Amino acid sequence: MSRPHSWADRLLTSPGGRKGKWLTLIAWLIIVAVSVPLAGQLSGIEKDELTVELPRGAESTDVAGLADRFADGRISLGIVVYAHADGLTSEDRAKVAADVKEYAALAAGPVEPARPSADGKALTVLVPLDKEDGTALADNAKKVRERATADRPDGLEAKLTGPAGNSLDATDARESTGRALTVITVLVVAALLLITYRSAILWLLPLLVVGVAFLTTQAVSYLLAKGFGLTVGGGNEIVVTALLFGVGTDYAMLLLARYREELRVHDDRHRAARIAARRAVPAIAASAATVSIGLLCLTQADVGFNHTLGPSGAIAIVCGLAAMTTLFPAVLVLLGRWVFWPNVPRAAVAVKNADHRLWDRIGGRISRRPRLVWIGSALVLTVLALGSLGLRTGLDDDHLVVGKPGSIAGQDLLAAHYPAGQSRPAQVISRADAAPAIAAALKGIDGIAEVAPAEKSTDGTLAVTRAVLKDSADSEAAARTVDRIRTAVHAVPDADAKVGGPTAMAQEKAEAQAHDRKVVIPLVLAVVFLVLVALLRALVAPLLLMATVVLSYFAALGISRQLFQHVLGFPAVDVQVMLIGFLFLVALGVDYNIFLIHRIREEVGHRGHHAGVLSGLTSTGGVITSAGAVLAATFAALTTAPQVAFIEIGIVVAVGVLIDTFLVRSVLVPALALDVGRRFWWPGRPAATDAAPPATGERLAPAAVPADSGGGRTWPGDGQEPEGGGLFSRA
Repeated sequence: MSRPHSWADRLLTSPGGRKGKWLTLIAWLIIVAVSVPLAGQLSGIEKDELTVELPRGAESTDVAGLADRFADGRISLGIVVYAHADGLTSEDRAKVAADVKEYAALAAGPVEPARPSADGKALTVLVPLDKEDGTALADNAKKVRERATADRPDGLEAKLTGPAGNSLDATDARESTGRALTVITVLVVAALLLITYRSAILWLLPLLVVGVAFLTTQAVSYLLAKGFGLTVGGGNEIVVTALLFGVGTDYAMLLLARYREELRVHDDRHRAARIAARRAVPAIAASAATVSIGLLCLTQADVGFNHTLGPSGAIAIVCGLAAMTTLFPAVLVLLGRWVFWPNVPRAAVAVKNADHRLWDRIGGRISRRPRLVWIGSALVLTVLALGSLGLRTGLDDDHLVVGKPGSIAGQDLLAAHYPAGQSRPAQVISRADAAPAIAAALKGIDGIAEVAPAEKSTDGTLAVTRAVLKDSADSEAAARTVDRIRTAVHAVPDADAKVGGPTAMAQEKAEAQAHDRKVVIPLVLAVVFLVLVALLRALVAPLLLMATVVLSYFAALGISRQLFQHVLGFPAVDVQVMLIGFLFLVALGVDYNIFLIHRIREEVGHRGHHAGVLSGLTSTGGVITSAGAVLAATFAALTTAPQVAFIEIGIVVAVGVLIDTFLVRSVLVPALALDVGRRFWWPGRPAATDAAPPATGERLAPAAVPADSGGGRTWPGDGQEPEGGGLFSRA
């Protein structure tokens, strides 16, 4: 007896229909045409200012935000350090004097004569550069650096540091990382797809559709930024790119695997596409919901990078989902079976391939002693997790990037010949009439080398007082000095004093990250758990799945910590790695469990619990393993970045995905499901069906069924799907 299909079902299956594929393609052509000019404008509104990265509401963030109210607030100071280990020569001094004259043409204010060090071995030149135009700032800073390093006498070192030097190095790193990451990601994903499908054409389609999703992501981000004030941080793009390419390709592989199964059952590719959509898209959508909602939990974070990453990542996931569940099936159906060449799937052909035989054997071995298997797997993960004990967070300036960029080398030169905090002073902003009292309070503090005269704001209401610290800005001694500064200036009556500067920023960023972990991690766990409950209509299975994912996260952290310390020489992990790594591994780890358990639940309804678990493992083993390899490789591409934070995030996520793919999802979860039995689905129960499925891994098609004819079967609705799900019905 037929039943009308809901609007949701029609929407789900429309891209694979005879008319729907054309409507879908036309719609996406319009979307692309609109997205191209919008995406091109995104870089113009990206905010790379320090305040975007800093903790919301922190004192140091307020100080950075008030900079524009001072005469030098529109200035980015470049500090050029010249040093000669054997002492400056007359030739050295002539070089510096000539450079000062050249800098005057680039500067946004007067360039004073070089300042000598007390030991007579170094000179510094302060070059104020206009920071209103980011492109012009980068160009002028580059010219200053080139001039300083050109035509140097033998033995003379010259480095650009200070805010302008730091900004230039950051811009160079971000641009090179963005280009390299995109190229490497595309090459790695293309290679893995080519190996997986062994097709001359098929590997290209997921990449093209991911490219469309990326373009759409940029356009949507631009519209939300212009219309609703979405903050777009340039630093997020690197992580979002890796996330979109990895997750988007995974969605394509899962849908493609189900479509290929149906092509081996049905002569008509449109029917195959519609059934594949009904079976695969709900799990893919649940996965996307898990990741995107998990990312949106970051909106409760205090650290600016985390806060802006949440919406940006969620937009990318939604755009990837839309493209992969509409455009991708439409393209597949339009091109026909030949895209699988030379391994073209044909209907009415029984298939039991080597991949299924492998997972049959794995499932058989797990099923013999499932309790021993899951206990052993859990013990392995626990031992690996012990490697994370004693993990230190927080990187010093020397380990923020691989190698030593010019600005860091310049800071080292400054520290060797001047007070260590010369280039990165503490800043105190207060009411203007309290400036003398603030200066007096600072001069009595241990750890301060020099207090500069206060500077008034352009409206005369505020004053900024800068204190040069005796110790390096990233040292524990400097942090203790800043604590003393806070205590002293906060005690000045009616001063409304706020303390900022690099040391204060680092302190408050670490405190905010600790807050974010306490708030966001429980929120992510709760959200992911509720999504699993809604999808599986069970309580036991979601609890067990969450436990396995959390355990695999700590195992990944343990392995990664050993790699960081003993292989890469990183003394600690960046403060952002713990939270971002947890978010991605929990959300993405649950992804694969969703794909597996959703298929197992379907199989249990046909076969019973024990056989259904093994059949689900066999059916999904190959594609989920391939998808996990692609996702791990995508995040591993982050290791090409010079920033240590991105390298560490890439390693933690890649290791975690591999653990989840090859141990948790392939061994631990099936063993738990077999050992727990039907209680795994408590309090729900997968719907039973009278259909008798074939043996595990076997696909049988109806004999000689004309396309869209119904072929003598009873099809519910409009004749698109066999009763009981259709995937395992015999002719």
